Amino acid sequence: HVQLQESCPGLVKPSQTLSLTCTVSGGSITSNYYYWSWIRQPPGKELEWMGAIAYTGSTYYRPYLKSRSSSSRDTSKNRFTLQLSSVTREDTAVYYCAGVGGSRGSYFPGVVSEYDYWGQGTQVTVSS
Repeated sequence: HVQLQESCPGLVKPSQTLSLTCTVSGGSITSNYYYWSWIRQPPGKELEWMGAIAYTGSTYYRPYLKSRSSSSRDTSKNRFTLQLSSVTREDTAVYYCAGVGGSRGSYFPGVVSEYDYWGQGTQVTVSS
């Protein structure tokens, strides 16, 4: 049974870098065709896919977040990380890590409804 656990700071100051880490258990982040993402929900808004790292290590980003985003993974610890720089109050949200089993060939991991595995979610507030 795949489980995901987020590790995120609860409070970040404007202009700082937000570092989000997700540890996966019950499955490997290098398992074929699996994609691992960060998804957030700002207050009063819908879930928003931010970016993903694939089983191959390839990365994908929501276009308007790409310039501020950097994904990485530690396969020895079975975890993946997203760093979001220059945060503003608009980045205040509940942040979730999630996983989906994709398919061979061309697959875009940006559809929130396709995700099978979710962390519990962590509130991150950007405030001075």
